[in-house]
Amino acid sequence: MIGTDIQQAKAFLEAGELVAIPTETVYGLAGNALDPAAVLSIFRVKNRPAFDPLIVHTNAFERLREFVREIPEKALVLAEHLTPGPITFLLPKAESVPDLVTSGLDTVAVRIPRHELSLSLLSQLAFPLAAPSANPFGYISPTTAQHVEQQLGEQIAYILDGGACEVGVESTIVGFEGDQVIVYRKGGTPIERIEQLVGPVEVRAHSSSNPQAPGMLKSHYAPRTPLTLISGSASVPNSDRVGVLSFQNDYGRLHQEILSVTGDFAEAAHNLFAAMRRLDALGLDRIYAELVPERDLGTAINDRIRRAAAE
Repeated sequence: MIGTDIQQAKAFLEAGELVAIPTETVYGLAGNALDPAAVLSIFRVKNRPAFDPLIVHTNAFERLREFVREIPEKALVLAEHLTPGPITFLLPKAESVPDLVTSGLDTVAVRIPRHELSLSLLSQLAFPLAAPSANPFGYISPTTAQHVEQQLGEQIAYILDGGACEVGVESTIVGFEGDQVIVYRKGGTPIERIEQLVGPVEVRAHSSSNPQAPGMLKSHYAPRTPLTLISGSASVPNSDRVGVLSFQNDYGRLHQEILSVTGDFAEAAHNLFAAMRRLDALGLDRIYAELVPERDLGTAINDRIRRAAAE
């Protein structure tokens, strides 16, 4: 069931049910983060491996103190300038957070989404929400309520429809070791913006079979159709059985998706997952995708494309 009734969503969540919620990045599959049964339902519905931790959402940075043990000074600086927004903080977890949420790790990923509907919902709940992307594990993340309904509609109680996601790629995840800020996942907040506020960061956004943070697995965000990276149109077979995903180049193909004709990174990020879904729905033999310039949101877009292409 899709709707815009916050009270209906609240009632389902308080009853231990799952609700899909909109954020500025992608739609999340949300349940009570402090209720192990609800968290277990998230893993079951997504078919998500238990070793991949979840992100916890709340409506205000001050509320993080309810479920984290400490907040480093640089986290406070970033929070002041970047929240609500597409940034997630990896912080020492309090005992109130079930180990299932963090996959047994001593840190919990927390964020404040920049979406009016979800912020209103979160402000009315007595608990935070665990909310990974609302899609089957490993598949393309959903950026509309309809994407969620197509994949998980019969398995969840309610889909809170907040329109198309503004940013379109997941949040940047940052952690802290002493005075060092570490980026564990490239995302909707550019690394350049973070460095403007706290100085140079260390990037550890590599794939892992034992991830330290959500979204670090090598093969992720993938269509069912095999996806191959290319550099230039000569790499694409002349066939109507293939599709092309490009940044701003027009390959003149029957099946192609151009993320931003003007070369705008924000527009490209916003369009990425929806474009991948449209190509995937065509039943093609293969999708050929080009990377975008490696700067600004381009680093997050390339991260998702590379992982979609991983075997």
